[in-house]
Amino acid sequence: MNSPTCDKLIDGKAVSAKVLAEVAADVALLTAEGIQPALAVVLVGDDPASHVYVRNKVLRAGEVGIRSLEHRLPAEASAEQVLALIAELNADPQVHGILVQLPLPAHIDETRVLQAIDPAKDVDGFHSENVGGLSQGRDVLTPCTPAGCMRLLHDTLGDLRGKHAVVIGRSNIVGKPMAALLLQADCTVSVLHSRSQDPQRLCRQADIVVAAVGRPRMIDASWLKPGAVVIDVGINRIEEDGRTRLVGDVDYASALPVASAITPVPGGVGPMTIAMLMQNTLTAARQQRSQAPAATAAEEAACRSAC
Repeated sequence: MNSPTCDKLIDGKAVSAKVLAEVAADVALLTAEGIQPALAVVLVGDDPASHVYVRNKVLRAGEVGIRSLEHRLPAEASAEQVLALIAELNADPQVHGILVQLPLPAHIDETRVLQAIDPAKDVDGFHSENVGGLSQGRDVLTPCTPAGCMRLLHDTLGDLRGKHAVVIGRSNIVGKPMAALLLQADCTVSVLHSRSQDPQRLCRQADIVVAAVGRPRMIDASWLKPGAVVIDVGINRIEEDGRTRLVGDVDYASALPVASAITPVPGGVGPMTIAMLMQNTLTAARQQRSQAPAATAAEEAACRSAC
């Protein structure tokens, strides 16, 4: 029999495995039709963490049947070199998704680079066209971490309509798109940030709490309504008991007795981010197939004669 603690655990590893299995099945079907989804990853410089992230993304892509293309540029590469590579990938019909691993070296303007990616291939969901489309409720490529949080919430709660959700943090990567997705799910949404007054009181009203503030163990039991569902996006490295540990923005030990369900760190939201990246790549390939211009009669005749 599962312990009460196990019953409360939102297992991101298990849900991400489910997502990856779904993606793999759909990739196989698309590949059988002659279109293998392809993800191009651009890595500039020698940041050790970035190399780990890219390696994990490439491994997951291979596991689900997505073709991965790695493009590594030296740290001293110019912005023009990076932009030229992106233009080449934008023009390549065999590339369906483009991901530029962040952070970039300080001399390269990240916004300029991200804006250069074709929105249809922007599998990170960071291009302003996709950001604007998300706020309007359109069907666009969505940032992977918020999308992963939504999958965890739907798997845990089912219908989210009418729930009061509090998002702690207003970053462009997590907080703002998270709020937009919760609104699309018909939640009542509050966004708390550094200028919010009495944030603990506001947070205690929430049925759903999404913590994405980047401060280790900031949210404890005093912030939570009994029975709240807690999604902890934070990944913070701290020194404790003579060793380095990963902890979330939520004080897990304090929050666990109060919450009805909670994600651990690690093993909660983290695995979902890469899983949703694979989902976005599949989605991008499908959309590009449906938008591809039909072959002209001359092209079809040439193809038949060649065959």
